[in-house]
Amino acid sequence: MTAPAQLPFRQSHPLQAPDELRDLQATGPIHKIRTPVGDEAWLVTGYALVRELMDNDNLGRTHRDPANAPRSRTSALFGGPVGDFDTERADHTRMRRLLQPHFSPKHMRTLQPKIEGLCAALLDDMEQHGPPADLLTSLAQPLPILVICDLLGVPYSDRERFRLWVDDAAFSTDDAVSLKGLENLLGYGMDLVAAKRTDPGDDVISRLCEEPDLSDFEAATMAMQLLFAGHETTLMQIWLGSLLLLNNPDQWQTLLDHPELIPKAVEELIRAGMTGGVGVPRYAREDIDADGVQIKAGELVLLDPGSANHDPAVFEEPFRLDLARGGAPHVAFGYGLHYCIGAALARLELKIVFSQLIPRFPTLQFCGDASTMTGGYQSLSHGLGELLVTW
Repeated sequence: MTAPAQLPFRQSHPLQAPDELRDLQATGPIHKIRTPVGDEAWLVTGYALVRELMDNDNLGRTHRDPANAPRSRTSALFGGPVGDFDTERADHTRMRRLLQPHFSPKHMRTLQPKIEGLCAALLDDMEQHGPPADLLTSLAQPLPILVICDLLGVPYSDRERFRLWVDDAAFSTDDAVSLKGLENLLGYGMDLVAAKRTDPGDDVISRLCEEPDLSDFEAATMAMQLLFAGHETTLMQIWLGSLLLLNNPDQWQTLLDHPELIPKAVEELIRAGMTGGVGVPRYAREDIDADGVQIKAGELVLLDPGSANHDPAVFEEPFRLDLARGGAPHVAFGYGLHYCIGAALARLELKIVFSQLIPRFPTLQFCGDASTMTGGYQSLSHGLGELLVTW
């Protein structure tokens, strides 16, 4: 019997899938693997099966025996089970009901002028300082943090503090450091909630505080989850989307000549950006048949949207960037029951970034070599390197 593949896979190029992952994909849509902490899990890579399981109510983030549950990593933030097994479905429905109005496409459109102004100011500063510039620190990092801080009502001046706590909670390999980071982050959230109850503003946290059946701890937890998700994922997508375009100058020129294509192009950049090897963790609430494979109750399942978005059975030449690509929709934001509540915000930020960056710097060129950039590009923004450009 072949031993399970060991995560993480070695990635030698940020825009290409690891060779070991490609070999796995060629054998089927679901695979037994070992997580970075040595626990067994299922890695789901096929597009159709990833979509099916994303919408399966018998997969969730909780576990009946959380102390002994398999873990996807050491992270206190999302390495193991989260929530109450018995109330998970009701809790999830309630959370989406409370947050959906604040992240609806209609509400996002009202934010567009402000986000456009924030992006323009960052590009003004980048131009003023002159080339070379680092797109990571000049644009990809600050814009999502500015946007989510403004939306939630979090002081932007606190960004260095909460980014440090997020980094510790989400990515530290030291359990004690990771747990302390999570405690600090939630404590910060509790302080914000207390301040909003005394002096509310026009922001999401203040409106969560108005909910009569929401405790301070629940409001703080929701706020910190949004703070994390609202800047980490979009930061990664801006970084990868920029790298993709800079490594495909013909596609950059197409968008320069035809800016009306940018909304559609953003979907292709999102699809092509994350190449796979990192799955969204879920636990089986009961036995599940997955394309003939029996997943037992309590087992860890990693749903890999990056691999699904590069499934050659669905996307012809999946590693080729094609801004005119049609066909099946990507699953970068999930599907069905757990579709990302912040998808409209992420799309809006990406559309604004490329609608401004490309005409503002039509001759922008990447100063580095993507083939020498190894590791750190599979999971959110942790480990991202500088993205030096000139014009």
